[in-house]
Amino acid sequence: MGSFSSDLISILEFLLPGFVAAWLFYSLTSYAKPSQFERVIQALIFTLFVQAIVAVLEVSALSVGGFWSMGPWTESLSLFTSIVVATIFGVAFSYFANNDQIHKYLRSKGLTRETSFPSEWFGTFLKNVTFVVLHLKDERRLFGLPIEWPSEPVKGHFVIADPSWLLEDGSEQRVVGVSQILIDVVDVKWVEFLEMT
Repeated sequence: MGSFSSDLISILEFLLPGFVAAWLFYSLTSYAKPSQFERVIQALIFTLFVQAIVAVLEVSALSVGGFWSMGPWTESLSLFTSIVVATIFGVAFSYFANNDQIHKYLRSKGLTRETSFPSEWFGTFLKNVTFVVLHLKDERRLFGLPIEWPSEPVKGHFVIADPSWLLEDGSEQRVVGVSQILIDVVDVKWVEFLEMT
């Protein structure tokens, strides 16, 4: 029984960096969390990359240690290094997923037509920081600046700053005494992005 528990601890220590990287990625991006099975597969992929980097760092440290010793490479140092690498890895993947830089480069080379954003909805709001008009299902129109918006078009809320109702005659009726208004996305038929002025 003791052998089984020590093997389990060794396996968890080996897989922990991948789970840390995956947790950071999903915490820092608007991607929907996949099923548990898919998250385990992604954590295994992250673990493969992290453990490969740690192995290179270990070989490099041992090579440098031949000239200048900083101490032995231990299991606890290996675990600590893998957690640090996993943290850097998760934050780096989140950064590139949130700014579309890698996919932008790949699109310029004709390798893909995809973006790194979780949906067209999310990418459109991120790239168009401007005033919007929300067309509500009850035929009213709300004008304002979106401070926050849902990551998906089916759930979540808009936070609209400096809101005004647009009337039938084209005039604008400011919502007096309100700095922000919260609108459920299910109440919105479509969104107009106004030209930046």
